[in-house]
Amino acid sequence: MARKNRPTAEIPNGSMADIAFLLLIFFLVTTTIANDKGIAMLLPPKPDPNQPPPEVTKNDRNIFKILANSQDKLLVEDEPLTDVFELREMVKSFILNFGSPGEEGVAIYNSLPSSMKAYSSQVRRSDYSDDPTEAVVSFKADRGTSYELYVQVLDQVNAAYNDVYGERVGLSAAEFLQLDRDDPVQDRKYQTARDGIPRAISIAEPNKIAN
Repeated sequence: MARKNRPTAEIPNGSMADIAFLLLIFFLVTTTIANDKGIAMLLPPKPDPNQPPPEVTKNDRNIFKILANSQDKLLVEDEPLTDVFELREMVKSFILNFGSPGEEGVAIYNSLPSSMKAYSSQVRRSDYSDDPTEAVVSFKADRGTSYELYVQVLDQVNAAYNDVYGERVGLSAAEFLQLDRDDPVQDRKYQTARDGIPRAISIAEPNKIAN
């Protein structure tokens, strides 16, 4: 007996295109795309070529000098430095040196927690800053210095300041950075942490000829 021809079973796929389109919209809406914004930095205005450069009157010991050449070699306070990650502690001890504090420097020292006072006493050097109000970290790179080293140096310098600010109000550096300045309580803590201790980082124009 001959079999009757039966229709082939098919899976309905009319709505597959709609489903794929909805999934595409979902992932476009929910996916966060990384955006490299570069280094967030407020640059000073371009100097007037008709005006003489300003005279630097700071005592040399109040300037912490970092130099990077075209071979990515670091010179810190006129001494070679092979590990860039040592900068963080060096800058912190420079800021909190209190070698010869003025009246404002004494007031800042008295406002510090005991742990920071003890730290300052342990690391104090005669060739480091008088007090945080005078301390300036100067960084100069060569045009051949790699972007990676340039960012690493700035990261370490800023991390040292964040360590100081955070510890001053009983926070870690990460917790200090997470303070919400729109919250009045957290904003007061932020202001207290930075009061009298400016983030004084000077970035010089790179050398035009690589060293």
